[in-house]
Amino acid sequence: MTRTDRQHRLLPSHLVEPGGSGAPRPRRTARDWVVDTTLFLLAAFVGLLAADASAQYTSATVTLLDQLAGAAACSALWLRRRWPVGLAVALSLANAVAPVAAGALLASLFSVAVRRPFREIAWIGALAVATSVVQVFVRPDPTTNAGLSIALGFILVLLVTAWGMLVRARRQLFEALRERARRAESEAELRAAQAQRLAREAIAREMHDVLAHRLTLLSVHAGALEFRPDAPPEQIARAAGVIRDSAHEALQDLREIIGVLRAPGENGDGARPQPTLATLDALVDESREAGADVVLDSTVDDPATVPAATGRTVYRIAQEALTNARKHAPGTTVTVTVRGRPGEGLTVDIRNPAPAGPVPPVPGSGQGLIGLTERAALAGGRMEHGPAPDGGFALHAWLPWPS
Repeated sequence: MTRTDRQHRLLPSHLVEPGGSGAPRPRRTARDWVVDTTLFLLAAFVGLLAADASAQYTSATVTLLDQLAGAAACSALWLRRRWPVGLAVALSLANAVAPVAAGALLASLFSVAVRRPFREIAWIGALAVATSVVQVFVRPDPTTNAGLSIALGFILVLLVTAWGMLVRARRQLFEALRERARRAESEAELRAAQAQRLAREAIAREMHDVLAHRLTLLSVHAGALEFRPDAPPEQIARAAGVIRDSAHEALQDLREIIGVLRAPGENGDGARPQPTLATLDALVDESREAGADVVLDSTVDDPATVPAATGRTVYRIAQEALTNARKHAPGTTVTVTVRGRPGEGLTVDIRNPAPAGPVPPVPGSGQGLIGLTERAALAGGRMEHGPAPDGGFALHAWLPWPS
């Protein structure tokens, strides 16, 4: 439903302007018919009262002409939606010589006051007051004082016009409130969609950070078993154990992520603890067991004092860097350096030299570093990465550590 349709549904007979040339005119609704019929009957009732009063001091011919004029004026009210201004002007002129048109004139003035801007309302109302004054002298009523008749006509025109403007203002306010409610609903839906998108991005980033590390271990050891079928049984058993442990850990991580997707915001009692800086040693040991040469140099005496969010970010950065080193520079020595103290922040430097020989390109590389850069920025820090002068790869990150 378009905005014009909604406006016509809300303001069917007053505030909706007819369309331009060639545009279909809105059809009357059930409410329109009720309003138009009520105004027609009221105008006819007022016209009958005026005709009965004027019949007491006018001839039969004039009374007949008044009745015909009143009937025509009341019937013309059915055109007030299409030509509100023209009808009001015509009825104002007719009211100057036919008192029975007063009811129809008041109804048309009400319609103009509801539909048209104040400038048009003002001059049409002035015309109606002027013709009512002319009527007092053209068709004087011997039973009523002339001054009283002029004052009564002025008050009636003023009251009907003010009533119409009040109705217009209330309906405009109601439409504005409805538009504001629709806008607020749209904004709420947009915020909900944005929150869902951010949640999906966070889940995707977590899946990459966790599963990529596990699957890389699987790939490295599976490749070793494939190319070294004649390896000693001890090495084969160790590689198989790493593959089994990595597959188990990957399944556990995947179950956690699927649990978050099924029940967002809920954390079961059996949820696994999130990694922190204190678990960085375990990550390095795991990489060493997988055959990587990793050197950890940390001057943080008590990793437990590091804020959990900062420690988790450092862990994810080291995890991604070690994963990338295994993929792009296998067999090299990776140096992980962690420095910092409260109030100065935490600095992480991870470097590895260039590989000894050519390494096949890995599709989809680089997405993890992009996610880590965003993660560091969200934590209030920064991260830079790129080729080192010696041909290797270097990663530098700084994260806040409040005092």
